[in-house]
Amino acid sequence: MVGIKSVEIEIPEGCNAILGQSHFIKTVEDLYETIAEAGGGIKFGIAFCESSGKKLIRSDGNDEELVRHAEKEAMRIGAGHSFIIFIKNGFPVNVLNRIKNASEVCNIYAATANPLQVIVAETEKGRGILGVIDGEKPAGIEKEEDKKERKEFLRKLGYKR
Repeated sequence: MVGIKSVEIEIPEGCNAILGQSHFIKTVEDLYETIAEAGGGIKFGIAFCESSGKKLIRSDGNDEELVRHAEKEAMRIGAGHSFIIFIKNGFPVNVLNRIKNASEVCNIYAATANPLQVIVAETEKGRGILGVIDGEKPAGIEKEEDKKERKEFLRKLGYKR
């Protein structure tokens, strides 16, 4: 028997979330080092759902409030070997490739500040992430005015010249 449910993730004001899957207990320490090495004053909290042994939520970070929040959201998701990271004073684009290159990381499901729902399947063995709902469905197709606005916004943020 398989049950499917949606878990609404609470993303703290001014933060982004990164949700992924890895395969080993040292995930938390390696992700800590990966994000800390990115510099730039990024504050973060990481939580990882261990799926064997003691089956604990393992956590770390440099912002205690974000660490506690990551623990809470990881417990709600409860999918083996999943991890969630909350960052502030930075964006996923600042750390995402570094995270993807961590040797334990298998998959990234989302990197967003949008409303986020995690679609979770549950069997007698445990839980797994089927996918995510990231934000809302499109309202239309970009027009020339929208393209100009997008390009100006990226330059304002310093991502384009």
